[in-house]
Amino acid sequence: MLTKPIPGWILLGGALLAACAGCVNAAGLIGLHHQALSHMSGTAAIFGAELARSQYAAALHALLVLSSFFLGCVLSGVLIRHEALQLGRRYGVALVCESALLFSAAYLLVNGQAAGDFLAAMACGLQNALATSYSGAVIRTTHITGIITDLGLAAGAALRGDRVDLRRTGLYVLLALGFIGGSILGGLSYVAIGSRTLLFPATFTGVAGLGYAAYQMRQSDG
Repeated sequence: MLTKPIPGWILLGGALLAACAGCVNAAGLIGLHHQALSHMSGTAAIFGAELARSQYAAALHALLVLSSFFLGCVLSGVLIRHEALQLGRRYGVALVCESALLFSAAYLLVNGQAAGDFLAAMACGLQNALATSYSGAVIRTTHITGIITDLGLAAGAALRGDRVDLRRTGLYVLLALGFIGGSILGGLSYVAIGSRTLLFPATFTGVAGLGYAAYQMRQSDG
């Protein structure tokens, strides 16, 4: 059970970041390599399947996407150094780094460079590891497998008549809706403007990161 209320900045920020990840993932799936970029289970399966089919170029591409996501998590660990959400940490720097990766990915993909997938996956790894927990609630913003599982468990508990943690359930509903909504918008945008779709999450994370950094500086001066 959550021991305290969830601040609005976590609810809003989590939903918007999940939407960004959904947008990036939709662009990757529709794009040239039809590659998931924000979650790695399917990518690992693609790697194994392509390797078994002796499609070594496709297998290498999937492996590099996996590796890039991992490197993004490593970068987050270097920047943040803590897994629990808390104001005052270097989220602004991490979000600006994510923005730079997504802008670079958009440029490369628009110009037909496969390396854009790797940078986008790295951005997603950085975001997903940016903060993974709050007061006992596991928070993931780039995939919703665990979230759907937890919501199913909560539904089962409710059917049994057991007590359900409504705060945590509400958080997970927002994250799921954010990811699904971002995926829809990302898909529609990709049909219209292709890989330039990544400019939307790139801009949002950049503005959010700079805004957070400015807020931190103001708090320090105060």
